[in-house]
Amino acid sequence: MRKYSHPCIRIACSLILVVAIGRPLSAQENLGSVTVHVFDVDATPPVGSYLTYDRMTHTWDMSLRARGIVLCGSGKPIVLCAVDWIGIANEGQDEFKRVLAEAAGTVPERVELHTVHQHDAPTCDFGAEALLLSKGMDPINYEGTFARKLLGELDSTVRAAMQHPIPVTHIGLGAADVHKVASNRRILDANGKATISRTSAAPKPEVRAYPEGLIDPEVSLISFWNEDKPVAVLSYYAVHPQSYYRTGSANPDFPGIARFLRQLEVPDALHIHFNGAGGDITAGKYNDGSKENRWLLAQRLAAGMKEAWENTKKQPLRANDIGWAAEPIKLPISPSAIQLESELADHNAIYLANNVYKLVLYKRQLQGKYIQLSCLKLGSARVLHLPGEPLVAFQLAAKKMREELFVAVAGYGDYAPGYICPAAAYEEGGYEAGPASGVTADAAEVLLTAMERLLKD
Repeated sequence: MRKYSHPCIRIACSLILVVAIGRPLSAQENLGSVTVHVFDVDATPPVGSYLTYDRMTHTWDMSLRARGIVLCGSGKPIVLCAVDWIGIANEGQDEFKRVLAEAAGTVPERVELHTVHQHDAPTCDFGAEALLLSKGMDPINYEGTFARKLLGELDSTVRAAMQHPIPVTHIGLGAADVHKVASNRRILDANGKATISRTSAAPKPEVRAYPEGLIDPEVSLISFWNEDKPVAVLSYYAVHPQSYYRTGSANPDFPGIARFLRQLEVPDALHIHFNGAGGDITAGKYNDGSKENRWLLAQRLAAGMKEAWENTKKQPLRANDIGWAAEPIKLPISPSAIQLESELADHNAIYLANNVYKLVLYKRQLQGKYIQLSCLKLGSARVLHLPGEPLVAFQLAAKKMREELFVAVAGYGDYAPGYICPAAAYEEGGYEAGPASGVTADAAEVLLTAMERLLKD
């Protein structure tokens, strides 16, 4: 890994490449030692507060979690965190990254914050909250009282975790197919148009009968080991994590249950789950909306995770096996997102919950504030971190860019862009490439170009 005493900034094609920020290494780090610090915080809001689409009316058997690791030993610490919320965007990302960075003794550019995207869960965007308040409007789901409370809990928990380093001698890499969970939501008609949408629950048999379509069947596992003892397991799988929702009860849905099942089977390691580039992937082919299907989907995902665990191969990990590169990108914003400001009062709470963060992104980019993509190197593995709800084609493209390596993809970083689709999808139409996307077709080239640079840096 190349070392820099200061950020190195390169401007090309209106993109800025920021390479890892270094620091003087301690004697221990010079010997090549690596440590990890794990943290786990309850991220469940109280009854009466807003989830993304409804007020929370009651609790469920399982809580929402904010889980992550701090990886130390090569430059400033690297923080990876996954939260069981639908999305965290714009100034919400800024504040979460700032708090996590300060608690871990690093900088926000070396923090990655993602959500698992469960729908019976909160949203956070302090910029959207401020915008709606400035217009004299109710911030509804963007009201940030609980998010600020969670930030305080994360701060104290991560600071405490930094006092308990766990040596890491090896990483483990494993993958396996998950069966009968994922299917592509976008179904093209005879004219090549996406006229049928197979949502998370598809009650019509004729819609479920279509083929799975384009998916990434693999769940990828990266584990951290202290000799023969696992200390953390990171899983990556692309699918919308809904079996059913709008229940009034915050819950982690089937990925959270699958994560819990794996935690029971491998109790020494903290299990952290990241949703991949699953913008157009749902469980709709295998889910008619029956509540019993949540358990079936969880079991199937857990079975894939277990097989990936059994397929895991370990390799030594030293400080010089770790690398970090980050690149802010300027995304072309869709006209519908820009014009929303003049129409805010014309829309209902659900529409605003799904769209205000796109307008805030537009305003931020006018101020020179851009979303960061990043790539973590771990020996022969690469972990690519993407914003918004990228379609699965981007995940498959990332794996093809470095076929000789183990590539895992985390989507749902900064939630602000909404759906990011391949350019062809905007011609095909459909939900994802319509107003649900906060960017234009040109965003695909911006994203792919940055991905390739990061993966090959």
